[in-house]
Amino acid sequence: MKNKCTLSIALGLMMCTLGVFSQKKISKNKKAIIASVEKHEANLIKISDAIWALAEEAFQEHTSSKILSNYAEKQCFTIERGVAGMPTAFVATYGTGKPVISVLGEFDALPGISQKAQPTKEALNKGAAGHGCGHNLFGAGSLGAAIAIKELIQKGKIKGTVKFFGTPSEEKFFGKIWMVNAGLWDDVDVNISWHPAAETKADVQSSLALVDFKIEFFGQAAHASMDPWNGRSASDALEIYTTGINYYREHVRPTVRMHYHIQDGGQVVNVVPDYSRLWMRVRDTKRAGMMPVYKRAVEMAKGAAIMANVDYKVSLISGIYEVLVNREGGKIMQENLKLLGPITYTDKEIAFGKKIQEVTGKKQVGMDSAIKPLLATREHPGGGSTDVGDVSWNVANINLGVTTAPKDTPWHSWAVVACGGMSIGHKGMKYASKAMAMTMVDLFENPTLVKKVKAEYVKRKGDEVYKAIIPEGPPPINND
Repeated sequence: MKNKCTLSIALGLMMCTLGVFSQKKISKNKKAIIASVEKHEANLIKISDAIWALAEEAFQEHTSSKILSNYAEKQCFTIERGVAGMPTAFVATYGTGKPVISVLGEFDALPGISQKAQPTKEALNKGAAGHGCGHNLFGAGSLGAAIAIKELIQKGKIKGTVKFFGTPSEEKFFGKIWMVNAGLWDDVDVNISWHPAAETKADVQSSLALVDFKIEFFGQAAHASMDPWNGRSASDALEIYTTGINYYREHVRPTVRMHYHIQDGGQVVNVVPDYSRLWMRVRDTKRAGMMPVYKRAVEMAKGAAIMANVDYKVSLISGIYEVLVNREGGKIMQENLKLLGPITYTDKEIAFGKKIQEVTGKKQVGMDSAIKPLLATREHPGGGSTDVGDVSWNVANINLGVTTAPKDTPWHSWAVVACGGMSIGHKGMKYASKAMAMTMVDLFENPTLVKKVKAEYVKRKGDEVYKAIIPEGPPPINND
């Protein structure tokens, strides 16, 4: 096995790959990183495209997880599967000693947005899921970075340990929370993460904290015309509750977001419904601001139940912290983006992007791969939520965004799915692999940088004691 796993990189390939880069600025180890990603490019694209076609949803990513972990195993990583009580979660490890640098990989899809790799809307499989957040690229790109670092450790060019975390169910149940709770980052010095985006930047903005819960109302069925007075409507309670939530919106801070999905409002029109169910989320830029709103929303369920004379139940699904920003890490990433320069696109790829913009009603400007400057960190950013936040409250974390779709593309939509299955997405994935691995090289080579990144993490975390926002018991593997 040792001989089989001893890899060599052809000098000719390396020199060809590096021709466009400044020979003075890029170190030998970073040149080796670039060459490694190029060497594995075909396989990384194959992996990404396979996961794109599978489009497996939360906690059902069995084949996607296996594709990633099996390839890592072939590259001589030690694999621990089924970690933290989740069959599709895994950790791939190579090396020994400090520093320990990890990289995240996601691979779950979103329901109902299946799409062909074309710039007009047409489902690949009608009604099926699709990678509208680019997680097929996310997992494969991160694995490419981990492999490039592994090859340097294997050759004795750097010392330490690299870990690739296969993290399931980011879109629904937030699998990383259970992985954090299991202590999987306890020995990690710095974590690296990226996400597909419509622009390329070292990401030094936070995200929104979120709490995810389910509300059920239980009444008494009756004939809706013959004897409705014998019924107690669970749907009445649901409507009262959503009305209360919508009035409550006026009286929360502008940073708060509340949204819900009615999962069951009754089955037929001539029966007083005895059951209803609502999926609810509350968000804020800070967990501290979110929790009081969440508690109020829970209390309002009781009020709705009293008014409709029904019973009720509130069940916590999960909740996530906002991302803890690390600017010292962002500075390191920024310098490597400058070394790499922007992604370049063919006329065909630019036309693909403009067609998507045309169809989605956006200005037809094509792709935006310019390296964005390192912006000031906003106290109250907008945007979405991610369980990377929970990781970032337990280990110093560096974030990256890379262009994988046209400018202003609607996210979580068919348009992102389309780009993730063709060369626009592939180029972004490969770029992310290089940028993350080059940043990891800086950390492996320079202990002072690791200390600076970790010191900022400690300072920003302050006295906050992390507590996972999850119910007791195992992850909700089989829940809908």
